[in-house]
Amino acid sequence: MTNETHFMLGGDLRVRRMGFGAMRLPAGDVDGPPRDPGTGVKILRRAVELGVDHIDTAAFYERGGVAANLLIREALGDPYPEGLVIATKVGPYKGPDDPFPTGQVAADGLRAQVEQNLAELGLDRLDLVNLRVGGLAEPGGESIAERFEVLAGLREEGLIRHLGVSHVDAAQLAEARAIAPVACVQNRFDLTMSRDAALLAECEAAGIACVPYFPLGGFGIPDDARVARVAGRHGATPAQVLLAGLLALSPAMLAIPGTGSIGHLEENMAAAGLRLTPEDLADLAGGAER
Repeated sequence: MTNETHFMLGGDLRVRRMGFGAMRLPAGDVDGPPRDPGTGVKILRRAVELGVDHIDTAAFYERGGVAANLLIREALGDPYPEGLVIATKVGPYKGPDDPFPTGQVAADGLRAQVEQNLAELGLDRLDLVNLRVGGLAEPGGESIAERFEVLAGLREEGLIRHLGVSHVDAAQLAEARAIAPVACVQNRFDLTMSRDAALLAECEAAGIACVPYFPLGGFGIPDDARVARVAGRHGATPAQVLLAGLLALSPAMLAIPGTGSIGHLEENMAAAGLRLTPEDLADLAGGAER
């Protein structure tokens, strides 16, 4: 397995390969009640204490007035720790009563979303902005050029440092790379639902980070016999094996597990130090058993 602990995001931002996703800070479930914002602030501060220097967020990570961006600014801003990289995403939108985004803004609506993220986070420039495409159906089938060109223009203006894409297929990634450098691909990926092997290889060869969303399954830890066996051999949790296994796949793989629990945060961060054996990796690569 790869033992690299850091990655050069965009070629110039050195981040640990175990980061933090802010999606679960406002609420535990997309349609659940909002969490106590004070808990979110404590989790973010503890994450940085544990070495997190890459946080993934979005303006639409909001529930009942509890917003991930505002929690990040309250917990860590004014000023932010040196070296902290904050990635966000634009593209989806949700109505006031929607538990999660149900639509996609047109190209002419992306500037407003970028400016919203800047204002909420209290930043003059965003480190990384991912264009999130489509819903939860299989990626592909539409052009992203017009929208990505808008973000490329905002990058030229100095509002964005690096660009990424999310929920895309190979053709859409190629479309984006023909317009501007791509620093990151965020697609759905976990050890029990692995796919995009060719896309991962392309990203690794090009120095593009692969940052899976739902690295722990997304809707609960998968009940997978092979993961459980490996966890038992190491005295680890299934979640730790899922995260360590992801990092073992490629030096370009970054993990951004999210949580609303300090205990789970500490468990996830400890997974960065879990070294899986060749036997473990062969077992995990054998396929899911549920």
